[in-house]
Amino acid sequence: MQGPDYYKRLGVPRGAKPDDIKKAYRKLARQYHPDVNPGNANSEDRFKEISEAFEVLSDPKKREIYDSYGYYSEHAASAGARGPIFDFANFGAANFRDIFSEIFSNIRPQPTQQQSRGADIEFAFDVTFEQAMQGLTTKVEVDRSDVCNACHGFGETSDKTVECATCNGTGQQTRLIGGASKCSRCGGSGKVSAPCDTCRGAGIVPRRESVNIRIPAGVDRGSRVRIPGKGHSGNLGGPPGDLYVITKVGEHAYFKRHGDNIYCTIPITVPEAALGAKIEVPTVDGKALLKIPAGTQSGQRFRLRERGAPSLRARGIRGDQFVEVKITLPSVISEETKEMLQQFAKHNKENPRAEMGLE
Repeated sequence: MQGPDYYKRLGVPRGAKPDDIKKAYRKLARQYHPDVNPGNANSEDRFKEISEAFEVLSDPKKREIYDSYGYYSEHAASAGARGPIFDFANFGAANFRDIFSEIFSNIRPQPTQQQSRGADIEFAFDVTFEQAMQGLTTKVEVDRSDVCNACHGFGETSDKTVECATCNGTGQQTRLIGGASKCSRCGGSGKVSAPCDTCRGAGIVPRRESVNIRIPAGVDRGSRVRIPGKGHSGNLGGPPGDLYVITKVGEHAYFKRHGDNIYCTIPITVPEAALGAKIEVPTVDGKALLKIPAGTQSGQRFRLRERGAPSLRARGIRGDQFVEVKITLPSVISEETKEMLQQFAKHNKENPRAEMGLE
């Protein structure tokens, strides 16, 4: 079975040193990273191919298996463990266990830094009631981590090396049953790339960025608006996290919101309630006419269809507005007004307390 040519994918010879493999991968990763080529499916596929090649060739154990079999898989790794042949005739049970422990410790991949997605950021943002109804586009200042420009997110310098801490610069690691093997970290060179001076090996640096955000119409208190790719930077070229804007909607002078419906209370006069009228009422879109039927009682509620908040769950759908009327009593501002009210009481003998048995 012959697998893909990982060396060809990275453009390096088969005897390439670990540092040369890293340099080749960095160069190609910067060229084909999805963030650099948004929406380009070919670049995304190419990036996945070189990442797969780097994952195998950057790990000494995986690379050894790949060089031996022409491909790498977990099955090949298991097969590799059965490759060496030993004469167990002169070994006791303890030596037998030691040998197999050594075999499997050589096959087991050593822990390495892996590419990972960046963390998400939550950002509280105040909007007015009107802005929540209409939506808005604006900019916010966000403190986030970004890829270190000096090392391109790898946390290492390409022009300086330091002594490998795993093997103390010897390039060899002591084996369990005697002898030594090539150091899994430095590949036997005794040297590793020095940490980046700018990010101190983290691969990321703090940054304050002005981010464009669009708040859709209809957000409510606690709504989460996702801004893709504006969270913290990923590790080793991994994708960034997302920014989540958490809206805090201010109170309104006379509108109240419950779900997608809007509620308000409007005062009306006694003649308007008794005789009926058409009055102007406020809505989130401006003024609207409301018909008050004759004989309207205080506390009666009227419905204005689709005059509520835009729905975030279904585009083009809106809630309703409910208008509760409250009858206000006229002020007695003159003797003439007082006489008119007395005449009204004289001609209108209705007792609203009669049903309660009261006079």
